[in-house]
Amino acid sequence: MANSLILIVLISLGVIALIIAGLILSFSRFYVKVPQGWALIINDMSSSPKVKFTDGIVWPVINKKELMKISLLTLELDRRNKEGLIFRDNIRADITVAFYLRVNETSEDVLKVAKSIGIEGASDKNSVHELFNAKFSEALKTVGKQMEFISLFENRIGFRDKIIEVIGNDLNGYVLEDVVIDYLEQTPS
Repeated sequence: MANSLILIVLISLGVIALIIAGLILSFSRFYVKVPQGWALIINDMSSSPKVKFTDGIVWPVINKKELMKISLLTLELDRRNKEGLIFRDNIRADITVAFYLRVNETSEDVLKVAKSIGIEGASDKNSVHELFNAKFSEALKTVGKQMEFISLFENRIGFRDKIIEVIGNDLNGYVLEDVVIDYLEQTPS
């Protein structure tokens, strides 16, 4: 009787040890650590995907994982010669403006970007440029028509703030971090 009780305890301990080893192995094999500047999107059997910014468990067959870059992107608008920016005083200027964008670090915004331009498109400068080129260009023209050329030299911060105000906050899941004038000269006649 004592031998059979010892045998049952040993078998139980062996089964428990196998289960624990299996869980540790599963956890280590399916655990995904998310690098800085990226978001992990886990598509499971629920109605909406899960977004993780630090780590997550991705089970094979049940889940599909996708990594999306959410770090800073720089988009440049370069307007020169006939395409130069025209100011309120009718002076045309060659201007290069850099727009610093990133995907907003919320689950809703990450999913919004993923649905609008896709996982690959979120980190592709050409896709993001195509998405925002018209909006940023129009903001540049609008603000340019409100200012005189010489006042831009004296108040670049005011110009930047007006561009940010005209662009607004609705950027399909992106956040506009900053706007910088890289180059500004009066267009030669």
